[in-house]
Amino acid sequence: MAQKWIRSLLNLRAFPESTSSVNLLQTHVSFLLVTDRFVYKIKKPVNLGFLDFTTLDRRRFYCHEEVRLNRRLCPDIYLGVVEIRKTRAGIAIDGEGTIIDYAVKMKRLPEERMLHVLLRENNATDSDMRRIAVTIADFHKNAEQSPETASYGSLDSIAYNWQENFRQMENFVGITISRCQLQQLVSWVSDFMDQNRHLFLERIGNGFIRECDGDIHSENICLTDTVCIFDCIEFNKRFRCCDTAADLAFLLMDLDYNGKSFLGDVLLNEYLVQTGDRGMPALLDFYKTYRAVVRGKVESFKLQEPEIPAGEKKEAELKASLYLHLARGYQLRSQLRPTLFITCGLMGSGKSTFAQALALELGLESALSDVVRKEIALSGKDGSEYGEGIYSQSWTDATYRELLVRSERALGAGRSIIVDATFRRSADRTAFRLLADRLDVQFLVIFFICPEQLVKSRLLQREEDPSAPSDGRWELFHRQKDEFQPLQAQEGKTITIDSSHSLLDNIDHLLGQLGLIQCA
Repeated sequence: MAQKWIRSLLNLRAFPESTSSVNLLQTHVSFLLVTDRFVYKIKKPVNLGFLDFTTLDRRRFYCHEEVRLNRRLCPDIYLGVVEIRKTRAGIAIDGEGTIIDYAVKMKRLPEERMLHVLLRENNATDSDMRRIAVTIADFHKNAEQSPETASYGSLDSIAYNWQENFRQMENFVGITISRCQLQQLVSWVSDFMDQNRHLFLERIGNGFIRECDGDIHSENICLTDTVCIFDCIEFNKRFRCCDTAADLAFLLMDLDYNGKSFLGDVLLNEYLVQTGDRGMPALLDFYKTYRAVVRGKVESFKLQEPEIPAGEKKEAELKASLYLHLARGYQLRSQLRPTLFITCGLMGSGKSTFAQALALELGLESALSDVVRKEIALSGKDGSEYGEGIYSQSWTDATYRELLVRSERALGAGRSIIVDATFRRSADRTAFRLLADRLDVQFLVIFFICPEQLVKSRLLQREEDPSAPSDGRWELFHRQKDEFQPLQAQEGKTITIDSSHSLLDNIDHLLGQLGLIQCA
């Protein structure tokens, strides 16, 4: 098994070129060895049903396929396939000795120019989106098409892919997806395909089923002098051969997930100009749903891998859950009339995690008091005591005024918004209710409760995370609790969330109260 010797390749002398360091990364199907100038990708000997790398011959074959297929969009990066050998000096790349495995050798791309990094740092531009759109459009226009390729766009083939996803997600019900979510997805997919058979047939007839990339998302795009789109699907032709709409939908979904839907609009508009594909938009939500489910499934798989650390598994569980909320959200958003949501509750009560998941699912704009407060103050992490510095009453008043301005801007443009704040004062809650009344939109208070021991645990853990936007600390909790003004019946519709329960159940509960879902 590769796991038994992979760490031997952390030896700097194991590589044919000099390097000052080597780092080991991994996905659910690969190990990545990152040196100063190159990346070596080794396939794990796993069988996931849709992918089988269990034999040496299979791994060699798919290494060569990976190089061949990725050179279509990233020709200068993929250098070839190298041998991993057991030499007298130990495990090494190339050299003399028994071949024990193979690796794809690639040039190392600049991390700071990866699209997911640019998105995270708010440095991705409209111009970047147009460059990417032109690259993908040119690729799609020239991608191989044949009767065999077209067969992957049939309703039977598409339904098979969906059913495979649903079967594999059964293992994660109650962990990253609720039974209600899964039931709704199954029902919606079946109904959509039955009611839109003509759209799928038209796509086949018009030649839009091609040998595509299959894995275009922000972590697989690097923007340098050229647009490099790498790491396509090499291991299964039925995932690679698809509707060009399905191929583009992956990146559009990824932009939605990262809160950059406005960049997705630029990307799509430029792509449609380049291709003239007028039939694509009608299928994009269907394929974005599919891509979000696949992404959620892949993150869920990490929970079953013993070599992945507990911290990474926790992160994967949350990411999987968010992707799967997004998948359901593509069907729910049109049902929600403009709404002003506000969270309400003490520090550490789970407001922000819930708000993030709900915003992603329903496509809500969001405004976080902790972030807005520091934007106003032009400050980073603040060590002020409760009620002092940027937590003084004057700064708090300024923060709520800005949250009110952002809410009015979003609602005035027809967009729903969730405001994530403590809302400990009745006057602040009233100001937002009156705004909703004036704009004639729905108003909802989401009130959070949580056992104090769990709150304490969360706040102590938060103190160890330098990236956490909140400065809430356990020693301040009871002061805030004493100052909290209880909700009154006249303050508007309120839904209470106990955040000691699972995020999945709590989201389902709220959506059920809104009449957006019905669960058995």
